[in-house]
Amino acid sequence: MRPPGIKDVAAQSGVSIKTVSRVVNGEASVHPETRSRVLEAIERLGYVPNTAARSLKSGTGGAIGVLIDSLADPFFASLVSAIETRALKEGLSVLVASTGLDEGRERDQLTSFIAGHQVAGVILAPVAAELPYLEAFRQVTPVVAVDRPLAAFDSVVVDDRAATRLAIQQFVELGHTRIAFYDRDERFLTIRRRYQGYTEVLAEAGIALDPALVSWTIDGALDYAAETERLLGLDEPPTALFASNAKAAIGLTTSLHRIGREGIAHIAFGDFSLADVLRPAVSCINQDPFVIGNAAIERLLELRESPSNEPREWVVPTSLIQRGSGEIPGPTLAPTSTTSALGGPAA
Repeated sequence: MRPPGIKDVAAQSGVSIKTVSRVVNGEASVHPETRSRVLEAIERLGYVPNTAARSLKSGTGGAIGVLIDSLADPFFASLVSAIETRALKEGLSVLVASTGLDEGRERDQLTSFIAGHQVAGVILAPVAAELPYLEAFRQVTPVVAVDRPLAAFDSVVVDDRAATRLAIQQFVELGHTRIAFYDRDERFLTIRRRYQGYTEVLAEAGIALDPALVSWTIDGALDYAAETERLLGLDEPPTALFASNAKAAIGLTTSLHRIGREGIAHIAFGDFSLADVLRPAVSCINQDPFVIGNAAIERLLELRESPSNEPREWVVPTSLIQRGSGEIPGPTLAPTSTTSALGGPAA
């Protein structure tokens, strides 16, 4: 039985061969409804463009596609830098695109990467939990997910829940009972797992969860300055704050310094530029984008040589870096009782 061809896709979706070609090549001029119909036909038939298959199987694809949420995010900016540095050493260039956390845009960008640009592989931070339309390309285009797992494909992640538990447990051990979770964005599985770690430690310590201490991101927006002032203006304000991601940490730290409240205990999930030179320097969960990026491209290169239908989840270890802001004791713990287990006596 012959594999499905471009004529089959055209017939299935009710469009011309030329229109299918424009969709496959990622041209923006195709109407969204038509594009969706063609992509559904490609997925249903398992169609793989011949040009892409020839290029990738022969190893002539000279670039890898990297698809992330946004380059404005400090974590993803560093991740792209790490991937590009390693790719160049392998003689590969890097094409970068963003999803804006939109599943339709994600689908268009992936189709453009694989069928249009004929990339040698894709590294992506997935928006959708499953991408069944990529199954048809599995043997010719390796795909590795980063930051968030992707069903049926290899993923490079960290243990968000366990890493968050480390930070919250430290706050509890230092006598904090009013601990804020700064930037709860339900769009991200990573943040949901970090929030789970936060609530687990509070429950284990017998500390009631106060919804007022949770900072919600609604529709992708959180005014960090206003939220910091709201939290610190509560009748019972937090004495410790956990920033759930690097972008939130920058917003929180900037706000604390602006209002002269930088002496409040805080820990960031993820490092950021200048975090180690502030006073106090910002303690953080070390989610190293360079380790993650290198692990992802390493696996991508392995899959190019030996395609596999048995996906694995690779968990990159994290650690809590003590710099000062996370070791500030709470009001229920006298400074003299702080032990060297947290980096020496508190000042």
